[in-house]
Amino acid sequence: MERKRNTTSRKLTFLAFFGPAWLVMMADMDTSSVIGAAQTGALFKYGFVWVMLVLIIPLYVVQEVSGRIGVATGKGLGEIIRENYSEKTASFMALPMALTDAVTYAIEYIGIGVGLEVIGIPLLVSIPIIYLIHILIVTKRKYIAAEKIMLAVSFILILGLMATLVMRGIKPYSPFYISSSPNYIFLLAAVIGAVIMPFMLFFQASATAIKMGELKVNCKETALRHMRLETLIGAIVTEALMAIVEMAFAGINNVDPSTFASAQALSQVLEPVAGTYSSLVFGLGLIGAGFLALMVISLGSGWGVAEALGIKQGGFWKIYVIESLPAVIATLLLSTSSLIGIVLELLVLFVFTLIGPILILGFISRNRRIMGDMYSHGLQEIVYWTSAIVLVAIAVLAVF
Repeated sequence: MERKRNTTSRKLTFLAFFGPAWLVMMADMDTSSVIGAAQTGALFKYGFVWVMLVLIIPLYVVQEVSGRIGVATGKGLGEIIRENYSEKTASFMALPMALTDAVTYAIEYIGIGVGLEVIGIPLLVSIPIIYLIHILIVTKRKYIAAEKIMLAVSFILILGLMATLVMRGIKPYSPFYISSSPNYIFLLAAVIGAVIMPFMLFFQASATAIKMGELKVNCKETALRHMRLETLIGAIVTEALMAIVEMAFAGINNVDPSTFASAQALSQVLEPVAGTYSSLVFGLGLIGAGFLALMVISLGSGWGVAEALGIKQGGFWKIYVIESLPAVIATLLLSTSSLIGIVLELLVLFVFTLIGPILILGFISRNRRIMGDMYSHGLQEIVYWTSAIVLVAIAVLAVF
């Protein structure tokens, strides 16, 4: 009986701590991730499934470091940088954080634009409204309620794609395909960019630290164990969902392998489930997923930039506005262009924007003075830097 009570207690503790890693992984299933996975399916059928599954490893490795920093310090990255480095160094480190935020905001707004384009709503009207709603939510701290709604909306799309795959059935396509063609290398880099995004690295550290403060967690070892388990579950589920999205879009409409499928072509995949409402469900799902990511970016890396620059909490809204406004303007200016192509190009760029955050995380995690006994060393550090080098190397190949 006593053992049963202890087991129940441990489960409740894990459930109470559950949240930061799971939310960031679900936010990773944003518009760009869905579009990237959909394109791999449309062009290469199940050929990228093995890539999705292999990416579980670097996704877990990188996010585990982020969560471990939050557990070890009880602080967000911006605050850690501000306290442990000079003011000049903190400002310098904030620069790559801010640049990655700006690019991430851009891809989310453009992804939302794809969803709006599918539904038939003019971007000139809708994007400014979405921008204002986003700013109001994060500045008025109403994000918890909004997150629940956006998670539900984005999951409608995922459930719809899962149902579509079930109805279409598993096809006898090979899940393993390798090619040296430019399109294959380009999409490989885009898939990597969709899987590990800069805002994820910042968010998990900050959210884990906040969660520990809210729960008044004293045992860091227990928190570390729960964080690692949650991160592993999130990494597996995220990549499994990416594989399902790819398989659901496999070979749709016989898309020419030398081109990319249009947003309208992609939206038709849900017809077996949603019928004439296929475009509506697809569009709303993309909008919900993009909006969720916007909030996570603001509350993770945007917050980190503000902390690194020494801006007090009441002034965080300035960072949100400054970082996201260029993305809104860019989306409106690009409204007549191929938004799908732009999303894929930005996903490749994402891998390059990871360089700054990965360096910052790596340097902090190996600092024993900051991390205590949880500092990275030995095999941990080797696996982390190896993952980082491989990810960036593939992006370089895609460009050249």
